[in-house]
Amino acid sequence: MELNTSYDIELSRIGERTQHELWPLDQIDPTNAKFPCCLVWNPFPVVSWLAPFFGHVGICREDGVVIDFSGSHEVHVDNFAFGSVARYLQLDREQCCFPPNLSGHKCKQRYRHVDYGTAITWDDALQASLRDYETKTHNIFTCNCHSFVANCLNRLCYGGSMDWNIVNVAALIIFKGQWVGFWAIVRSFMPFVVVAFLGVVMVGWPFLLGLLSVSLLLLLWFVVGTYLVGNISQC
Repeated sequence: MELNTSYDIELSRIGERTQHELWPLDQIDPTNAKFPCCLVWNPFPVVSWLAPFFGHVGICREDGVVIDFSGSHEVHVDNFAFGSVARYLQLDREQCCFPPNLSGHKCKQRYRHVDYGTAITWDDALQASLRDYETKTHNIFTCNCHSFVANCLNRLCYGGSMDWNIVNVAALIIFKGQWVGFWAIVRSFMPFVVVAFLGVVMVGWPFLLGLLSVSLLLLLWFVVGTYLVGNISQC
């Protein structure tokens, strides 16, 4: 019994050392498209022209390389779909759970985390999700880039949560993301402004009501599909 207790204590100490041996990250470098441990976002053609807060997201490795799910059986590495990054949010690796074994979990959902799939490093989690999504069929409404990022965050048990999904990933970027710069804001909203202006000129003010309806319908679809019908991010 004493030997088993000592063994468990040693495993716990090893787990604690593993949790805190995180090497320093390089600085965020938008010029060279390097965003270490960040969520990244850019506007999505057509959809963002009608609803500017909807876009394409990816997640970055520790070296800053972007990984994103952009098509059926297609996960891009260092080739962010639809252009350069417009918004980013750097995440804290200290809020992840990197268990070397079951006794090394620091999250409160160790059994659920094990069933879902764990990782011993940030990059290991992203690579596991990449391999998983290389087998999936892309669908903008049910299995998309947000689903991929949610899968990564659940594998990391980021923030102690295993409930990351399309909606809260999008909310994280919208409410906490930082703009790369002024021109990123222009690039993201200018098409919407042009479409709205032309619509009002050609159709009238009811056109704006139509644009608002598109945004609300998209939001309703994802909220209802995620929280009421079933988690559509689990594609």
